[in-house]
This record gives sequence, structure tokens and C-alpha cells, in this order.
Amino acid sequence: MPVSITLVDDDRNILTSISIALEAEGYKVSTYTDGAAALEAMTARQPDLAVLDIKMPGMDGMELLNRLRRTSSVPVIFLTSKDEEIDEMLGLKMGADDYIRKPFSQRLLIERIRAVLRRTEAAGRTGEGDDGELLIRGDLRLDPTRHECVWRGDKVQLTVTEFLLLQALVKHLGHVKSRDQLMDAAYGDNIYVDDRTIDSHIKRLRRKLKMVDKEFSGIETLYGLGYRFQE
Repeated sequence: MPVSITLVDDDRNILTSISIALEAEGYKVSTYTDGAAALEAMTARQPDLAVLDIKMPGMDGMELLNRLRRTSSVPVIFLTSKDEEIDEMLGLKMGADDYIRKPFSQRLLIERIRAVLRRTEAAGRTGEGDDGELLIRGDLRLDPTRHECVWRGDKVQLTVTEFLLLQALVKHLGHVKSRDQLMDAAYGDNIYVDDRTIDSHIKRLRRKLKMVDKEFSGIETLYGLGYRFQE
């Protein structure tokens, strides 16, 4: 089955050009010009990845992502304008996996989509080793084959990026992971994101764990060094 991608943007020209480029790469593409219709379609049938424009009339990309995250961990890439840096960081905090600033080349978007899909695949097949075994560390249980995170018996819904970051942190308890190492673990060698992007994902990861355990303090920040998961 071809990989399914949902595109949501109120600019029909962008939808047309991107969908043609993605279909040429073998992807199955669905396009929507408003968030409400896209939400209804993705709720009925979840795609493998969604590309959402932030600024849209009616239900914008932020609201659409917020509603999606109530029931789905589908990977999401945001499209933002050059002057929307605050929106970019807010989007990452809300659970987007990546963002691209407009204007962008179709080749860049395709490479970012491939990178997120590779991360999704990696999160589903890797665990403590390469066989997808459960990764259990004290009260934490990560099941890569099911993309499932459980803390003290409660499920924690994570995005692909958050799952891979947590997996990298807990693989070797007590070891410090630099932002560059976490970047490689979550994004791969060919994709660069700045330190603030990693920090935003870590903050959201902490917030989600604290939602099921308000005393959670397992992820420690070591200023100037990076992060580690405490034993």
C-alpha cells in the first residue's frame, strides 16, 4: 500500500503543486482547503503523515493539530511563514514533528517528509536492540512495535519525535545526551534543527509525563551539556 499523506492549505495553488510532486514520488495524497473537513477525514481514516498550514481561515493549523492530538499521534509537519517564529515553537510544543518555512522548494518538503516517515518506521521497529523488544526502565515501559509509552501503568500519548527522544534518553540510564545526539536520534544525520526545537520537544515530553504523574522528574537538564534520564 502506498504511503498516504494529507495536505491542508487554503492556497489551492500550493495544494496542486505539492500533490503533483508527492504523487510523482509514489505517495497517495489527499488535499483539503479547510481544517474542519481535514479533521473529519483524518478522524475517519488516519493518514501516515499530515502537512498542515498554520494560517488558515476558520479552523487553523494550530487548532487542527490540537484536536488531532486528542486521539492521534499521526506525524505532522507544519508549513509556516518567515515571520511566524513564535508559531513555529508553539506548534512544536503542541506536538508537531517538524516545520518548514514558506517559501520552500518541493525537494526540501519531500526530504523532510521522508525523514519523518523514516523516524516513524524506526520508532516502530527498534527497541533495546534491533528486534523491537520492550524497553523497560523501572516505572517506564516503551513498546516500539505498538508505539506505546506507559509510565506507572498509565499510557502516555507521544508523537514520533517525542518517542524517539525518550527512547534515546532511557536506553542507557544516567548517560548524558547532548542536543546534537538527541537531534541525530530523532531526526537522523541529514536533517538539521536548532537547539530550541529539541528543547521544545523535551518540554512537551516532560509535560505529558507530568499529566499522568505530577511528581515526575525523570528527565534532568544539565545546562551546557544536554539531558539525561535519571536512574
